[in-house]
Amino acid sequence: TMKKVFSLLMITAAISGTSHAQLFYAQGGLNLANITNTSGGDTEDNATLASFNTGLMGRFGISKTIDLESGILLTGKGSKAETYFNGGNDYVKAKFNPLYVEVPLNLVVNFPLQKNTGIFVNAGPYAAIGVGGKSKLNTKFGPLTSSSERDIEFSDDDPFTSEQEDAGYNKLKRFDFGLNFGAGLDLDKIILKANYGLGLTKIGSTESNNTADDKNKYRVLSFSVGIPLGR
Repeated sequence: TMKKVFSLLMITAAISGTSHAQLFYAQGGLNLANITNTSGGDTEDNATLASFNTGLMGRFGISKTIDLESGILLTGKGSKAETYFNGGNDYVKAKFNPLYVEVPLNLVVNFPLQKNTGIFVNAGPYAAIGVGGKSKLNTKFGPLTSSSERDIEFSDDDPFTSEQEDAGYNKLKRFDFGLNFGAGLDLDKIILKANYGLGLTKIGSTESNNTADDKNKYRVLSFSVGIPLGR
């Protein structure tokens, strides 16, 4: 549940605050975002939306090879849809790109290769809060074209209850949570990362049962570059 995830995040953050900070790094990269469209959690490849991630991350040593990693990221999610008619001359194109401030908490296992280099794998929960974003619609039918854009709206629900306060069919849930799975290469002066974000929250504000099925949940594949600070 959301309450358990947030409790885990706060407990782990408290632990990290007393750990020895090993590394801080600035991160930026590409997101390939999508939204599941079946109860089994499937997505359509042509609905993948390119977005971004950027922020500051830190690793806190637990042992010689295991770190606790957290930070704060601005990250784009969403999807797109494109439908063509009349041999591709006419179309309807929609893009849905909400932005979130996300706090991941990963357990990182390092496999050293040489001095200050190595590979790593990571996994852990994340919690995110919606802060903005746009939805866009472009159409063309013969000589007629139109384009519209609007701000994405979020409900102001309480993440610690099962009630969906301030819900509406035109609004997303303000809070999202899920799991991260990733791997990467630490080259001392640069960190290369790949991460898969598996959303566990149904994104519609009127959908209260997140465990009913896996439809309408975020899926985000990220490729990022990290620049260590002070290494």
